[in-house]
Amino acid sequence: MNNKKPNIIILDIETSPLLSYNWGMFEQNAIDIKEEWYILSIAVKNLNEKKTYCYALPDFKLYKQNKTNDLELIKKIYEIIDDADIIIGHNLDSFDMKKINSRIIYHGLLPPSSYKTIDTLKIAKKYFKFTSNSLNNLCKHFKIGKKLKHEGFDLWLGCMNGNKKSWTIMKKYNKIDVIINEKLYNKFKPFITNHPNVGLYQGKEFACPNCGCAKLTKNGLRATKVQMYQRWRCNSCGACSQSVKSEKINKIQLKN
Repeated sequence: MNNKKPNIIILDIETSPLLSYNWGMFEQNAIDIKEEWYILSIAVKNLNEKKTYCYALPDFKLYKQNKTNDLELIKKIYEIIDDADIIIGHNLDSFDMKKINSRIIYHGLLPPSSYKTIDTLKIAKKYFKFTSNSLNNLCKHFKIGKKLKHEGFDLWLGCMNGNKKSWTIMKKYNKIDVIINEKLYNKFKPFITNHPNVGLYQGKEFACPNCGCAKLTKNGLRATKVQMYQRWRCNSCGACSQSVKSEKINKIQLKN
């Protein structure tokens, strides 16, 4: 039996903007791209562990030669996701992972090892109807934190111009996004019906699929047209699940 816990991480990236030519300011199509975007930083945290890490362009040697070259940062990101079993993030599937993959293939790297993703933005839209699904508004709604306030777009400009103070704020901003996203995920966890089965990663036959806890309480029966299944509620995260095998029924079964 594999007793090793799956490597579950929360991540968030910050990118530079495109530099393009436009005829105007409002809802314009770019005429031409002068400079492509690149990744500025990544913050990452192992689920339910205290330490949050942030890696940014100035942390690598290439930065002194070229402030826009994210090759070494991408290699670091590659190591992180290549070792991950499950990756959590807000708007993760549509933004972070696609942006990361775009830079991975640009730098000539092969795809990382397979992983599962949990996108808290998708969860918010699928199971609930909040006034706003932004990370900041959801976390403020639940009173579990909020994003770091900063001067706005000038922060990105400061980082792109090599300002040390801007980079310090950016890394803190990036870290806080990951910290509050973890709290939001833990809030949503019991409601996620298609959660990757954490118990299977640990080789447990009887465990909560959402968190891997083996302490479950019976929660009634679920009936299909032909079978009955025992329902369970996790004593740790509160998620509901059901037995894979059906219950034995002694009564005569009829069908239409």
